[in-house]
Amino acid sequence: MNKIEAIILDWAGTAVDFGCFAPVRVFIDIFRQAGVEVTMEEARAPMGMLKIDHIRTMLSMPRVAALWEAKYNRPFNEGDVEELYAVFEPALMASLSEYTDPIPGVIETVEALRADGLKIGSTTGYTSSMMEVVASNAREKGYRPDHIVTPDDTGSFGRPHPYMIFRNMEQLKLSAAWKVVKVGDTISDMKEGVNAGVWTVGVAVGSSELGHSLESFHRMTEPDKQAAIAKTKQTFLEQGADFAIGTMSGLPQVVGKINELLAQGKRPGCKV
Repeated sequence: MNKIEAIILDWAGTAVDFGCFAPVRVFIDIFRQAGVEVTMEEARAPMGMLKIDHIRTMLSMPRVAALWEAKYNRPFNEGDVEELYAVFEPALMASLSEYTDPIPGVIETVEALRADGLKIGSTTGYTSSMMEVVASNAREKGYRPDHIVTPDDTGSFGRPHPYMIFRNMEQLKLSAAWKVVKVGDTISDMKEGVNAGVWTVGVAVGSSELGHSLESFHRMTEPDKQAAIAKTKQTFLEQGADFAIGTMSGLPQVVGKINELLAQGKRPGCKV
């Protein structure tokens, strides 16, 4: 039957940790400790990647690379990447449990999708040890996907490589990529989904791309909220997403639309 079989959800910024603040604050802190001030935007830009790849990408940004060279009188090297990551990992682990609250609407949406017979997989930029903290705390708060894949399970080939999605497909016994929906909150999530050949959906509210905490989002005026959501959704679509939604509560409707497209013989990337 030509119907969606599973949803593959990202974790931070999509399912838990509204605004994806656990890692971004640590990225800023470790660069500051190294004598280089990075902006929130620079810290967020590679979000969703394996964290050591994230650090390497930040160091490759022209402005950050120039600041590093000015500080140390040489370009950054792989040793610098590894030294920063060695500081990053324990700092993140120390605070990670504080950033595991499910984003509003996620638990209800997942329950509705499961009631329709869909399986729930997940991918992440966190390592397996990080996910032990995140998943156990999220489970206590009511969120538990059917399967979790980290870059540790794919030889450290995280996003934008498609392998974590493929591992979910294997474990969940899914029959075809075009019967799978990937949902995420970052550009690297969109690239992961596109590279895997699955339907790709960006979710704006709670996302790293939007960049607001739950409190600061609620403080925004309604026109400002709608403008920020529209801009974020447009970014996802420009990066290859098939659909972009405001909140997770809109996902079941998107799945219904995709099932209609499948019945018409359409496949991911058809630009409906």
